[in-house]
Amino acid sequence: MCRFVAYLGEPIIVEDIIVKPTNSLIHQSYDAEESLMTVNGDGFGLGWYNSQVRKEPGLFTSVLPAWNDKNLLSNASIIKTNCFLAHIRAATNGGVSIENCHPFKYDEYLMMHNGSIQDFEKIKFKLVSLLDEEAFLWIKGQNDTQYILALFMTNFREMGIVKPASHQELVDCFNKTYLDIEKLKLAKGIVSISNYNIVLTNGERMIATRYCTDPEKDNRSLYFAEKISCSIDSHDKELKLDDVVSQERSAALISSEMLTEDEHFWKEIPMNHMVVIDSDMDVTLHKLAEVKNYA
Repeated sequence: MCRFVAYLGEPIIVEDIIVKPTNSLIHQSYDAEESLMTVNGDGFGLGWYNSQVRKEPGLFTSVLPAWNDKNLLSNASIIKTNCFLAHIRAATNGGVSIENCHPFKYDEYLMMHNGSIQDFEKIKFKLVSLLDEEAFLWIKGQNDTQYILALFMTNFREMGIVKPASHQELVDCFNKTYLDIEKLKLAKGIVSISNYNIVLTNGERMIATRYCTDPEKDNRSLYFAEKISCSIDSHDKELKLDDVVSQERSAALISSEMLTEDEHFWKEIPMNHMVVIDSDMDVTLHKLAEVKNYA
């Protein structure tokens, strides 16, 4: 069961979020606190933006455990960015390889996933037939996440959505993507569940879905913290979250687990909902369609 964290806001050193918190992503790689699988050692990935250089993000992935990679720890201490996605992997679909490490880059977008399409191999061939040529040729790995993103991008184009997409268009595109997958499963008589804790960003806006086709069986946590400022305590070097007041810098976090003990800052994303965080840190919540209503 993978873990991840995403940041959007005033530029910050990546290390301050993925290394220094009490329950940092590095800590979760060997001792996750809100997961049935406590070790996530099948690789990691970091994607970040620098709009002054280019609109496409940078990407650093490795099959080493996050707790034991000196390159990650060194780079995280000098990368400063307004937006990044970081992911630690417990492999399910697809082997342990660079091609299967999250997040995945598609043009200016980054996407990462905690969850799975159970029995994915049984629908993989049919799912490919739904993809347009551009999306199909983009896929380099074997895990289900890349096929989900490829299908989302195919639907994005086929629905005629023009960038920047409206919130409702994003809701509609995620609804169609999840429904397309479940229709393929239904045609094969597959009744196993699909989980989609997903974050998608273009460096200016961030979208997260917490979705399960059988919500009563979901056990994947997902939180967000909005309108906060992030700082490092000079004494114990711990990440501190503060309420933002007028004229102060602001940020937002999305995380599989609460990174700090300040529980009042963290809000759980409701099941089968999508959160959109805009560049001004405004957060809106949208309900996603229940796929089972279509079966």
